[in-house]
Amino acid sequence: MNWPRAVLFLDIALVPLIVFWAIGYEQYLLSSLFGLLFAWLADPGGGFGHRASHVAGFALIGAGLTALGFGIGGEAWGWLVLVAFAVTLVAGLAVAFGVRRFVTALLLNVWFILALSLAFSLHQHSRVTNYTWAQVVAWAGGSALWIVVAFLVWLILGRGDQPQPIAELPGDTSPRKLTRPVVMFAVIRALAIAGTIALAFGLNLSHGLWLPIATMIALRPSLEQSTLFAVQRLSGALIGAVAAGLLLLIPTSEHGLRLFAVDRGLEVVALVLFMHGVGIRFLNYALYCAAIAAGALVLIDLTQPSDYSAEGYRILWTFCGVGIGVLVMLLAGLLGKRTARTH
Repeated sequence: MNWPRAVLFLDIALVPLIVFWAIGYEQYLLSSLFGLLFAWLADPGGGFGHRASHVAGFALIGAGLTALGFGIGGEAWGWLVLVAFAVTLVAGLAVAFGVRRFVTALLLNVWFILALSLAFSLHQHSRVTNYTWAQVVAWAGGSALWIVVAFLVWLILGRGDQPQPIAELPGDTSPRKLTRPVVMFAVIRALAIAGTIALAFGLNLSHGLWLPIATMIALRPSLEQSTLFAVQRLSGALIGAVAAGLLLLIPTSEHGLRLFAVDRGLEVVALVLFMHGVGIRFLNYALYCAAIAAGALVLIDLTQPSDYSAEGYRILWTFCGVGIGVLVMLLAGLLGKRTARTH
């Protein structure tokens, strides 16, 4: 448990929260928070120039994916399926460039699915303005905020090389061979994400965006991940969805100024959930997944009307998404056994 790290994230994340409250555009908060969080996770450590260039490159790719996700969010569902499949497949095959790059590619993959879901959700509400360029600026601003913080820390600590901020993440950049089982698993994983997006957006399911998000959270990121971590991801997705659903029931009967106040309060709760996720990331993986999932789902679905029927749909699609994750886990187990026999 790393509470200093969690409090540091909360201190920094308060900056975009206050900024978007002040200008009245809270719909861009999620992009900024994930830009900040993922830039922090992608920071490789070392000299400041090395760190800044790597984080800036990561932020640039993320900005492109942000533009793509929000740009096609209101298009025909077929385009969403095709692009989600391509992005997820490329992220899965990024292991060829080393475990470190694979992890950063998965971060971008997660953000793209969240951006696509948020764009689709905002597109359903004409009263909420949403500009693709503003979402891109919010993501880039969150990433830039981490670079500024890293620069200040570098100055305070004497301008020497700094360790990787999240030391527990892998730093190995040695190339890996793309074996047939690994490629097959990447394809299966991409098909699972694309399939859930086709179901959610193609059938226009009520609160269907919870389906691909739950699937993304529950899926094993790689063939080599242990069964224990995979089960923790599944349980974390369920816990996070239930917690988010209960929180979204709070503004059910509120209107006017009280609804505005409750919505701002839920944004603070989401920020605190992210803080706890940062603090317990390497203590309990299930609770980490639950905290990040709950915070993201609250911010994505805050504009959607909440009632008991909506709650039922949200939980139903979450269970369906987790079920798809279980099926992929079974396929991964078969591929893993096949790989073991091959070697």
